[in-house]
Amino acid sequence: MVHKRKKEETTESKNMNKSSDFPDEVLERVLGMVKSHKDRSSVSLVCKEWYNAERWSRRNVFIGNCYAVTPEILTRRFPNIRSVTLKGKPRFSDFNLVPANWGADILPWLIVFAHKYPFLEELKLKRMTVTDESLEFLSLSFHNFKALSLLSCDGFSTDGLAAVATNCKNLTELDIQENGIDDKSGNWLSCFPETFTSLEVLNFANLNNDVNIDVLEKLVSRCKSLKTLKVNKSITPEHLQRLLVRAPQVCELGCGSFYQQLTCQQSAELESAFNNCKSLYSLSGLWAASGQHIPVLYPACANLTFMNFSYALIDSDDFAKILVHCPNLRRLWVVDTVEDKGLEAVGSYCPLLEELRVFPADPFEEGVAHGVTEAGFVAVSEGCPKLHYVLYFCRQMTNAAVTTVAQNCPDFTHFRLCIMNPGQADYLTDEPMDEAFGAVVRNCPRLQRLAVSGLLTDLTFEYIGKYAKNLETLSVAFAGNSDWGMQCVLDGCPKLRKLEIRDCPFGNAALLSCMGKYESMRSLWMSDCNVTMNGCRLLAQERPWLNVEVIKEDGSDASEAERLYVYRSLVGPRKDAPPFVLTL
Repeated sequence: MVHKRKKEETTESKNMNKSSDFPDEVLERVLGMVKSHKDRSSVSLVCKEWYNAERWSRRNVFIGNCYAVTPEILTRRFPNIRSVTLKGKPRFSDFNLVPANWGADILPWLIVFAHKYPFLEELKLKRMTVTDESLEFLSLSFHNFKALSLLSCDGFSTDGLAAVATNCKNLTELDIQENGIDDKSGNWLSCFPETFTSLEVLNFANLNNDVNIDVLEKLVSRCKSLKTLKVNKSITPEHLQRLLVRAPQVCELGCGSFYQQLTCQQSAELESAFNNCKSLYSLSGLWAASGQHIPVLYPACANLTFMNFSYALIDSDDFAKILVHCPNLRRLWVVDTVEDKGLEAVGSYCPLLEELRVFPADPFEEGVAHGVTEAGFVAVSEGCPKLHYVLYFCRQMTNAAVTTVAQNCPDFTHFRLCIMNPGQADYLTDEPMDEAFGAVVRNCPRLQRLAVSGLLTDLTFEYIGKYAKNLETLSVAFAGNSDWGMQCVLDGCPKLRKLEIRDCPFGNAALLSCMGKYESMRSLWMSDCNVTMNGCRLLAQERPWLNVEVIKEDGSDASEAERLYVYRSLVGPRKDAPPFVLTL
């Protein structure tokens, strides 16, 4: 693509030593076909000519930490960006370990983007602070804006959504997931103009207030290209049927609430509506499905590759009945009310399954009668040899079971086992769970993400350092004996990018043992460990190009660093740190 280059680019290219015979236009077009962020970064290192071509042809950018770079640096580096993905707070903010008002405000970025990227089309935000003022500013500043995705963000209300609906005339995607939002009313949907027809993705599943079904129905009817529709639990089966009749082309559907009893006619009409959705491959957002509701879903099941029942407290019998109709399922999210019997059905009926997530119905409930165990885990691994992603919440597990799972599914890239009782041993042998995770890292060479749990000694971390050579993210809680465990991981995992540790006995010796490692990592999080302020200060002195932040709230011990966040940054300490964040 030919660009009207600015003076700065002309100066660069005049003095550039040509390393290939490709014209700029051809090279930029070729590099424009490279989609992977990692590959594009590698391409930019080949030579200055490729660096410039990659710079000018880049349309999408991913920033894993909003404090690793400034918007000014970003816009200088890439002048023609159309899509930005930006992450803010540390992941442990999801566990309320990061106080409110910590930072990660999107507004400073939007102000710079409005000047440098007036043609910005897409913004995907995760764990950022987003106010109504920011959403209104966005809606008025980017006239060709098309796609907004907010995941685990906070600070805004439905008034902000109303501004987006009112002003973004070319909007194709509005995806609101798991946000801390002030849900004032469902009237924001009526703010889309009567002439608005461009919507392709609409997801408001996590909002609570009732919406005007007539307004939503008219909006869905106008948007003939709508492919994703995920509604909240105010939408009844009757409402859903009306929506599906007007949007049979949907590919991804979030169903709404199935609390209501259905008449025979309503069941027949809803079943017929599902039968007409020939392109449907994703089904989610189902609340409180029961035996009466399950049969109406059967017509939609044959082509499903993703089913998310993480809000439906469905029992094993009803769950098995629907799985019989899902031979093409690749991804499955469920609640542990399906029990081991339900997971045995997964192993029997879903041979193509690649991803399984099992969530607890109530992680804090004691003495529950339901739940999943090692038996269900093994059953899935035996029937689903392509399984490579698992998130499994349970209250008991054995070394032998995890070893069997790892042997049955050696292609794991993501393995997150969450035994909900901290420090829980192998309940049959009373041994630590070291050999379980040792088996995972030995048998699964492609492993990229690992979350460990249960009673663990330093031996687990020795295994990780020795075998997990492709590991990028490690999450640890209530584990280990000494600093040596953390040292094994830092020494032995060359590709490690994110290390998240809480409630472990690791201290200053572990923190300071491999300081050079943090330069190649995105971030380190440590909370409720044995790290002191002096240890943090020494790290900051030895590695001044790292940001070393300690969260200190009122009443905390002055000598201890209860919560430590270390990350790479091109710009030094951030300027918006609140008083409880000490930057060393």
